[in-house]
Amino acid sequence: MLLSVLTGYFGRGNKNNAENLALQAQNGDTDAMEDLLLSYSPFMKKTAGQVCKRFIDDHDEEFSIAMSAFHEAVNGFNEEQNASFLTFAHMVIRRRIIDFIRKESRRNEFPHDFHGLAEEDGYRSGIDASASVKYYSEQQNAAARKEEIAEYERILSDYGMTFQDLVKVSPSHEDARSTAVQIAQLVAETEEYCQFLQNKKKLPVKEIEQLVEVSRKTIERNRKYIIAVALLMMSDLHHLKEYLKERLR
Repeated sequence: MLLSVLTGYFGRGNKNNAENLALQAQNGDTDAMEDLLLSYSPFMKKTAGQVCKRFIDDHDEEFSIAMSAFHEAVNGFNEEQNASFLTFAHMVIRRRIIDFIRKESRRNEFPHDFHGLAEEDGYRSGIDASASVKYYSEQQNAAARKEEIAEYERILSDYGMTFQDLVKVSPSHEDARSTAVQIAQLVAETEEYCQFLQNKKKLPVKEIEQLVEVSRKTIERNRKYIIAVALLMMSDLHHLKEYLKERLR
């Protein structure tokens, strides 16, 4: 994929097929919507499976939720605000699956006659129970982020960097940082660039330079930051990506 950013931010290239179909579907093209739902059903299952930590098939309720969330993402996608359609769709599906899991957990943990049992068996009030679920969820997310940071540290170490380097090498100016993130996204969403980065442990600067309206000197100056962000985007560290999303822009 060569991103919608190549037409907008960098002024070259074409939108990827998913984004083209999403925009067509938004304009009422039912064939485009059907093509999206059919072509990207493996993507929906994979995203749902990553959240549920198990294989998801056509018969699982989570797949229906993922498909509904994907449809929601198509209607809600804004090419000016969202980095790429699939990134946006992944985020929407993930949130809807998490919402579903939390609702199911609450339903299983707190029966319908919960309030009637409160005084008899010493249960906490519904408010306390709700707060407990929220606290537990926050603790789980914090633990997951901690694990993902350790994994990210391991990934970065293969490239001679640390997690702290991501902050140290971040461009000081917002425009420069945004440009670096867009280049990182280009690398992460282009298969041959991903392979080059993983095999050579460096950026395909020559190829990138041909596609973007940024000098080679600028790319080299922000090389570590671009690599660090690209590696994060290429990873399955979804908690960390969401947590750092605003900090990377």
